[in-house]
Amino acid sequence: MDPAAFLTEFEERNLPMPRLGGMARANGVVMVSERYWAFAGTDGSLREGRMPVAPRALRAIPLARGLVRLSGSLSPLFKREGVARGRERLFLIVAICAPLVLAFAPNWLGLAAGFLTTFALLGWLLRGRTLYLHGAEHRAIAALEQRRLRETWQGAALPTRFSLRCGTNFAALLMPVAVFGGRFWPLPATAFTPVVVSVLALALTMELWQLVQSLPRVARVVLLPGLALQRLTTREPRLDETRIALTALAAVLRRELAHG
Repeated sequence: MDPAAFLTEFEERNLPMPRLGGMARANGVVMVSERYWAFAGTDGSLREGRMPVAPRALRAIPLARGLVRLSGSLSPLFKREGVARGRERLFLIVAICAPLVLAFAPNWLGLAAGFLTTFALLGWLLRGRTLYLHGAEHRAIAALEQRRLRETWQGAALPTRFSLRCGTNFAALLMPVAVFGGRFWPLPATAFTPVVVSVLALALTMELWQLVQSLPRVARVVLLPGLALQRLTTREPRLDETRIALTALAAVLRRELAHG
């Protein structure tokens, strides 16, 4: 597939535009739709896969649907044919599960391990060209939404590198929800309370996240802290990095169109 030719044709035919998300890595960019994902690497490689489909009944249950959506967004990393390799996959599993396990540890141990996990995750997130490819991922999606794919591929247009749907915004929204939930938990505290509060905070934040996404004017106010943080979590990408993100985007669009 020639990404430039496909994106030009897609734009000229004014084809339906699916809702896409993405994920930047040190060696490339992942783009995802509801059905498919694609990873374009800095080495010119391209990998593709299908997104998991949760049971319809589960997707209709408030709170549970948010957790299902959140876990599904990580599938390009954890699936056997995904983009994360063995050691990296193990590291991510440990990092994600650590807060739940450490909830039962003594305070000093939980605090120390929490700092260690946070710094390890930051190191993983900030390695290589990740920040620049993060900006490229946002730019590619903005180019799709603005119908400026051809201009962006040529470098004649520079859509924004900031996004309302970025995971940085979700993290900024999650922090006050988690703090509020822990402080005002109405039931008697037990050993499992920190775990329950953490899971509920994730579920509630996902519900709030979906609501805010449907109200763009409100989103710009509520998500302002996350948008400000994106000045740290993204960098202005080079044209070749933007084209990597557009290559992954084109692969997903092609499969979506084939699906009909």
